[in-house]
Amino acid sequence: MKNSLHEKIEVIESGYEFLLAFAAQGRETDKGLEVRSTLANMSEAAAAVSGLLGDGDFADVVREDAKKSRAAISLVLSQVKISSELVDNLNISIHLRALLTDLFLLSETSR
Repeated sequence: MKNSLHEKIEVIESGYEFLLAFAAQGRETDKGLEVRSTLANMSEAAAAVSGLLGDGDFADVVREDAKKSRAAISLVLSQVKISSELVDNLNISIHLRALLTDLFLLSETSR
């Protein structure tokens, strides 16, 4: 697996960890925090992962999960304010969790 794929996976995984911490803070807004840039970076990384995968059934699954995750992230980014509760709902979204699980599997199988 290409090193750049691992870098993109790391962006998504570390972004998710940041979002977990933000969600636990109970904030009403993301003002002054890096929530939007983290979400944007995660979305860009998910798009890049899709382009770095080869052919195959599992690659197709990852691409579809990345597409769905990017749609959910886009919805959150379109909000005037991003609260901890909204991020918590994104974090538990089956679409984002499916992508994370896909990426964990990719990481483990490429060692």
